[in-house]
Amino acid sequence: MMEADNCQKFLELALGVSIGRVEISREKSLVYHPEYKGVRLDVFARDERASSFNVEMQMVSRPSLGKRSRFYHAHMDMELLVSGTDYQELPNACVIFICDFDPFGLGKYRYTFQNCCSEEPAAAMEDGRMTMFLSTCGVNPQEIPQELVAFLAFVKADLEGSKKDFGDPYVRQLQDSIQKVKKSREMGDRYMIFKEMLQEEWSEGRMAGRMEGRMEGRLENLRESILKLLSLSSPIPSSLEDRLLAIKDPAVLDELFLKAATAKSLQTFLSEAEPLLSSAARKD
Repeated sequence: MMEADNCQKFLELALGVSIGRVEISREKSLVYHPEYKGVRLDVFARDERASSFNVEMQMVSRPSLGKRSRFYHAHMDMELLVSGTDYQELPNACVIFICDFDPFGLGKYRYTFQNCCSEEPAAAMEDGRMTMFLSTCGVNPQEIPQELVAFLAFVKADLEGSKKDFGDPYVRQLQDSIQKVKKSREMGDRYMIFKEMLQEEWSEGRMAGRMEGRMEGRLENLRESILKLLSLSSPIPSSLEDRLLAIKDPAVLDELFLKAATAKSLQTFLSEAEPLLSSAARKD
């Protein structure tokens, strides 16, 4: 939901309205006094009309979910109304809980609550507040859009099941987004390894250089770091180890080290590094 397009389409699907654009804040904290309980909203978004939306993911049933929504609404209102502003300028606000259970046990995919008059249902409160609960356990697919049924089935699915074709463009979009996030995290993990090895290489290489009075300590650490990075994705051929061992120029190993840190695979590294490896071999 951090991607604006994903969040916008979800809100349009859940609410059945058209939204021009959204601005998103993830895990927005709202605390107005240290002595009182604050809240941290999973996803907080505003549309082009300044209406505000809070999307919460609930994996397990919790007591007082209704009062939890009331508290969220109260904090959102504090956030939205600037001191000295008239009440009529308070934007509409909607809190949506996506529940992996049935919060009311009535078999509905969607439960929508707005203030109404007990004596006269036609009397509208018009306070601009809405609370919605989406359940993955609904049994009334004929009462809501099929796209919303597909989305909730996707939310409910386990890891393997979430990869199947749900026959819905929006779910396909979310699946693509998840793959991008996974790749980004993998690259993030790889970068952290690269960063740690770089720091280790410099400190150990310098220490070894001082102890031995030569560059061999640093060269050896560079070679080992290159091989460790490449071994994350594939076994290392002994021929590559031999070629790295033959390189005595630290500048060349530095460049190979950076290529190893960013290469998507061993094959990519070999393709990009071949000119350097061949050039170093000719020099030797």
